[in-house]
Amino acid sequence: MKKVFIVTGANGFLGNTIVRELLKDKENEVRALVLPNDKIHSLDDCSDCKIYYGDVTKKETLKEIFDVSSDSSLFVIHCAAIVYIKSKYNPYVYEVNVGGTKNVIEEVLKKNAKLVYVSSVHAITEKKNNEVIVETKDFDPNSVVGEYAKTKAETARYVLQMVKEKNLNACIVHPSGIIGPYDFGSSHLTQLIIDVANNKLKAGVTGGYDFVDVRDVAHGILLACTHGLQGECYILSNRYVTVRELLDTICEIQGKKKIKTFLPLGFAKAVAPLAEKYYALLKQPPLYTKYSLYTLQSNANFSNEKAKKELGYTTRDFKETIADTVHWLEKMNRIHSGKN
Repeated sequence: MKKVFIVTGANGFLGNTIVRELLKDKENEVRALVLPNDKIHSLDDCSDCKIYYGDVTKKETLKEIFDVSSDSSLFVIHCAAIVYIKSKYNPYVYEVNVGGTKNVIEEVLKKNAKLVYVSSVHAITEKKNNEVIVETKDFDPNSVVGEYAKTKAETARYVLQMVKEKNLNACIVHPSGIIGPYDFGSSHLTQLIIDVANNKLKAGVTGGYDFVDVRDVAHGILLACTHGLQGECYILSNRYVTVRELLDTICEIQGKKKIKTFLPLGFAKAVAPLAEKYYALLKQPPLYTKYSLYTLQSNANFSNEKAKKELGYTTRDFKETIADTVHWLEKMNRIHSGKN
């Protein structure tokens, strides 16, 4: 039976990486959903995928991409979302992350397709005292911090509700902090690497998080398409990395002097509002916001044992991830090589 894969948010950081992974199998029919008038240069070298224009918040625009023959096996990878770390409330985050997912689920049910919903570890309630965080089926928007996390928790709860009430064939994946090559936009982690590599960042902050290679997440999602069980959740993480280790690794790869100054999180939080305004003027994603700084001191002790055991999920060495990212950014002329 022919396999058809629909990827929402296909021109985004994770989305275009998923498309690249899918295209390794020439038998796959890959359909990429992107917003009308959105830039699609991230898919320029993915000529074997079919581009469809639509908006997950507008149900009528999803009809065409879901027009799949009944003799095909349809998989829907829903990763279209607004990743939001700013302090100012943005109603569009809820409209896309919650409302858009409900629209996609409607179409998935009509086609009896399999849905892999890309959530986030931020949707999972944080445990105290650095206790290991494992998968849960109890999602509560009121128990997580930040607008993005709340929408992800509410949506995960809705997906599992539809599994029970409508027999939706869906599983959920929870990536940790995604980093790696193929970010044609500017996530705050990619911007951080660019600023360090171009000698624009003079000081780091204390703290850290679990950072995972985007390619490992993409591969894990494909494994979930075939091996993920209905109604189950899988954490796609790697390991805890301090900000110091992250910055040191970037500098080592480029042969630069390491950054010596690291600011306490308390001080960074105090100046975060000014930093947000500064980056808004530059029209760049802010490196540090109240929410991102909260994240750097939160419990990031995630276990990916379930994904490894049930999906066959694997992760690569963190230094390999950073080296590949730096080299890709050099190739894209977004950073310059050379020592200080």
